[in-house]
Parts: sequence; structure tokens; C-alpha cells
Amino acid sequence: MSASDAELMVVAIDGPAGSGKSTVARRLAEALDLEYLDTGAMYRSVTWAALRQGISLDDQPRVARLARELSIELEADGTVMVDGFDATAAIRAPEVSQTVSIVAANPDVRAELVARQREWTRKRGGGVLEGRDIGTVVFPSARLKVYLTASTEARAARRAIDEQADDESLVADALTRRDRIDSQREHAPLRQADDAFLLDTTDLSIDEVVTKLVEALR
Repeated sequence: MSASDAELMVVAIDGPAGSGKSTVARRLAEALDLEYLDTGAMYRSVTWAALRQGISLDDQPRVARLARELSIELEADGTVMVDGFDATAAIRAPEVSQTVSIVAANPDVRAELVARQREWTRKRGGGVLEGRDIGTVVFPSARLKVYLTASTEARAARRAIDEQADDESLVADALTRRDRIDSQREHAPLRQADDAFLLDTTDLSIDEVVTKLVEALR
């Protein structure tokens, strides 16, 4: 980490899947006139590319090499380009959602993508970054650290809508499994930073969440 990172205008939003990170981060970035980075889309891009190329996700060295070689462009309108291919929808497919935690647990993949996330932010003088280790690993000196959470039922309902899934119970089981993997992995596990602002979004609207975060920042 650079000493100058403390001067960056960084808002770090962490939390489990379905807690509202992406929607909140986008809206907050608009409110603060900052750019937004979905770091999860980067891990999904690597996962999707590995699956597309028939690479075993358990082959850590090969997946890490792919991550280092892969071109990932996250555009302002939400488009995700992977090696020149529009993978915006493909990286949200169920097979990617169900296996991305394996790639996210790969320490060499994390090292590569964290370096890219820091470079992206430094070039812009800050930004709103959402993921699972932003406030604990990527930018521990962030101006504001947020940890969003919600009940499993609320998270499953949201994710079922995103994935157009019919059975919320299956979605809930998948979320629980992913929570366990993400929180128990050896490298950069999902956890709340000691100085993060904890917010349960279960019964809050997006507008209410954004208002609370703007107030917390000020």
C-alpha cells in the first residue's frame, strides 16, 4: 500500500452476496460524483473465462496464469468486456455464481486482481468499490468502510430475482454455502473491518441506505 492511498477518496463497501452491495454502491457513487468498481465482476470474469476454456478451477496455477493474462474492462455503464467479448450477462450465469468462490479463494488470482483494483482507484483519485475484502485488504485506509448485511431470506429473495430463479430455497442454500467458503478461506476471508459502518439492509430501501451512508461519510 502507498502512503498516498490515505489521501484517496475511497468508499469501501463489503458484505455477503445479496446484501445490496452493487445497487447501493452504484447509487452512492452517483451521489458522491465518484466512479464505481464492482470487484466481484473481476472474479466472475476469471471464473467465466476458465469455464469457457475448459480449465479446472481447482488447477490454481493455471487459473492464476489466466487471470494475469486476461483483459478485463469494466465500463461505466456496467458492461463487462473480457478479452474483447461482451460478457456482461455471461458472468452472472448460475454456473459462474456457483463456482466463483473457488476462484476467489485462489491467492494468486487475488493478488493479481487486488493489484488491478488499486491501480484503477489510484488513477481516478478514489471511487466507490464493492466486494468482500475492500476495507480489510484492498484499501484498509478507505475514507469510509461499510459492511452491508441482511437476513438470509431477504438476500435469497433478491438474488432469486437477479438470477430469475424459481426456487428461493435453493438460492438460500447456495448463499449459505458461499458465505461459508468466503468467510473460511485462508486468504482475505470475508469479514467486517473493525472500523466499518455496519448496516443491516433487510428492511431498508435503497434510498434509505444511500442516505445513511452519505451521512456517515460527512
